[in-house]
Amino acid sequence: MSDEQFMAEALALARQAGVSGEVPVGAVVVKDGTVVGRGYNRPVSGRDPTAHAEVMALRDAAERIGNYRLADCILYVTLEPCAMCAGAIINARISRVVYGAADPKSGACGSVVDLFAENRLNYHATVVGGVMAEEAAKLLQDFFSARRRASGHA
Repeated sequence: MSDEQFMAEALALARQAGVSGEVPVGAVVVKDGTVVGRGYNRPVSGRDPTAHAEVMALRDAAERIGNYRLADCILYVTLEPCAMCAGAIINARISRVVYGAADPKSGACGSVVDLFAENRLNYHATVVGGVMAEEAAKLLQDFFSARRRASGHA
């Protein structure tokens, strides 16, 4: 499967998050061409500030694989990872990160900081951004527009 096909799976998970009232971000972990982990944002419903899509997908993959080290795995996520998620990705030893929309407010793959380019860290994943970025950005824009309208701040 291609990057776009795996990102489409992450986008489907992002839609699930949005339907449940969470910021629509989804992620999948892929090993040897097979999805081994899935996650979407759940910090509100789970009352857990670490329940970002990436962390949920990493937890799912680690459980399925039976190891917290996810070497030779690729993470697909609809929004550029934040610093917390980048740290989790580095600790999991994900080999490649593919994200959709850039996050100019908290992105840690170059938008605000670039933890994957930090030479003082002991591990570095390859990062590719902008895959299906328009679709990912539209999900987020539509979600926040609806929230503003609902609160009377449109």
